[in-house]
Amino acid sequence: MRTSSLAAAALAAFLLPAASQAAQAPFPLTSQTVTLPTSTRTFPPGPGSDVTASACVICHSPGMVLNQPPLSNAAWEAEVRKMINVYKAPIPETAILQIVDYLTRIKGAN
Repeated sequence: MRTSSLAAAALAAFLLPAASQAAQAPFPLTSQTVTLPTSTRTFPPGPGSDVTASACVICHSPGMVLNQPPLSNAAWEAEVRKMINVYKAPIPETAILQIVDYLTRIKGAN
Protein backbone atom coordinates (compact mmCIF):
# COMPACT_ATOMS: atom_id res chain seq x y z
CA MET A 1 0.00 0.00 0.00
CA ARG A 2 1.27 3.47 -0.82
CA THR A 3 1.20 6.30 1.71
CA SER A 4 -1.77 8.00 0.05
CA SER A 5 -3.66 4.69 0.11
CA LEU A 6 -2.92 4.32 3.81
CA ALA A 7 -4.18 7.83 4.46
CA ALA A 8 -7.33 7.17 2.46
CA ALA A 9 -7.96 3.93 4.33
CA ALA A 10 -7.49 5.66 7.68
CA LEU A 11 -9.84 8.48 6.67
CA ALA A 12 -12.46 6.00 5.48
CA ALA A 13 -12.22 4.05 8.74
CA PHE A 14 -12.76 7.31 10.63
CA LEU A 15 -15.65 8.57 8.49
CA LEU A 16 -17.63 5.39 7.86
CA PRO A 17 -18.90 4.92 11.43
CA ALA A 18 -20.15 8.53 11.50
CA ALA A 19 -21.86 8.09 8.13
CA SER A 20 -23.59 4.90 9.22
CA GLN A 21 -24.76 6.54 12.47
CA ALA A 22 -26.21 9.46 10.52
CA ALA A 23 -28.03 7.03 8.23
CA GLN A 24 -29.50 5.25 11.24
CA ALA A 25 -30.72 8.38 13.01
CA PRO A 26 -32.16 10.78 10.41
CA PHE A 27 -33.90 13.89 11.58
CA PRO A 28 -37.15 15.10 10.06
CA LEU A 29 -37.25 18.26 7.99
CA THR A 30 -40.32 20.37 8.59
CA SER A 31 -41.53 23.61 7.08
CA GLN A 32 -41.89 26.56 9.38
CA THR A 33 -43.86 29.78 9.11
CA VAL A 34 -42.38 32.99 10.43
CA THR A 35 -44.47 36.10 10.95
CA LEU A 36 -42.36 39.23 10.85
CA PRO A 37 -43.50 42.37 12.63
CA THR A 38 -44.92 45.13 10.50
CA SER A 39 -44.03 48.76 10.84
CA THR A 40 -45.46 51.98 9.55
CA ARG A 41 -42.39 54.03 10.48
CA THR A 42 -41.01 56.26 7.77
CA PHE A 43 -38.08 58.61 7.57
CA PRO A 44 -38.98 62.11 8.75
CA PRO A 45 -39.46 64.55 5.87
CA GLY A 46 -36.61 66.83 4.97
CA PRO A 47 -33.80 67.33 2.48
CA GLY A 48 -32.34 63.93 1.65
CA SER A 49 -35.20 61.84 3.07
CA ASP A 50 -36.24 60.50 -0.35
CA VAL A 51 -32.69 59.53 -1.31
CA THR A 52 -32.13 57.93 2.10
CA ALA A 53 -35.40 56.03 2.00
CA SER A 54 -34.81 54.69 -1.49
CA ALA A 55 -31.25 53.60 -0.62
CA CYS A 56 -31.91 52.10 2.82
CA VAL A 57 -35.22 50.31 2.43
CA ILE A 58 -33.76 48.06 -0.25
CA CYS A 59 -32.25 46.03 2.60
CA HIS A 60 -34.01 47.02 5.82
CA SER A 61 -36.83 49.04 7.30
CA PRO A 62 -36.67 52.72 8.23
CA GLY A 63 -37.14 51.58 11.82
CA MET A 64 -33.83 49.76 11.78
CA VAL A 65 -32.07 53.01 10.87
CA LEU A 66 -34.16 55.15 13.19
CA ASN A 67 -33.44 52.83 16.13
CA GLN A 68 -29.70 53.42 15.84
CA PRO A 69 -28.05 55.63 18.47
CA PRO A 70 -27.09 59.17 17.52
CA LEU A 71 -23.86 59.11 15.53
CA SER A 72 -21.44 61.76 14.35
CA ASN A 73 -21.25 62.75 10.70
CA ALA A 74 -18.06 60.69 10.31
CA ALA A 75 -19.69 57.66 11.95
CA TRP A 76 -22.74 57.91 9.67
CA GLU A 77 -20.47 58.13 6.64
CA ALA A 78 -18.59 55.05 7.83
CA GLU A 79 -21.91 53.21 8.23
CA VAL A 80 -23.11 54.15 4.74
CA ARG A 81 -19.78 53.16 3.20
CA LYS A 82 -19.89 49.87 5.13
CA MET A 83 -23.31 49.16 3.62
CA ILE A 84 -21.83 49.76 0.17
CA ASN A 85 -18.49 47.98 0.59
CA VAL A 86 -19.43 45.08 2.86
CA TYR A 87 -23.10 44.46 2.07
CA LYS A 88 -22.96 45.68 -1.55
CA ALA A 89 -25.78 48.19 -1.18
CA PRO A 90 -26.36 49.76 -4.61
CA ILE A 91 -25.90 53.34 -3.45
CA PRO A 92 -24.33 55.68 -6.01
CA GLU A 93 -21.36 57.76 -4.91
CA THR A 94 -23.38 60.92 -5.64
CA ALA A 95 -25.96 59.95 -2.99
CA ILE A 96 -23.58 59.22 -0.12
CA LEU A 97 -23.19 62.79 1.15
CA GLN A 98 -26.94 63.45 0.86
CA ILE A 99 -27.66 60.36 2.95
CA VAL A 100 -24.96 61.14 5.50
CA ASP A 101 -26.11 64.75 5.87
CA TYR A 102 -29.73 63.64 6.30
CA LEU A 103 -28.88 60.97 8.87
CA THR A 104 -26.69 63.41 10.78
CA ARG A 105 -29.57 65.93 10.87
CA ILE A 106 -32.11 63.43 12.19
CA LYS A 107 -29.84 61.12 14.25
CA GLY A 108 -26.64 63.06 14.78
CA ALA A 109 -24.59 63.06 17.97
CA ASN A 110 -24.18 66.41 19.60
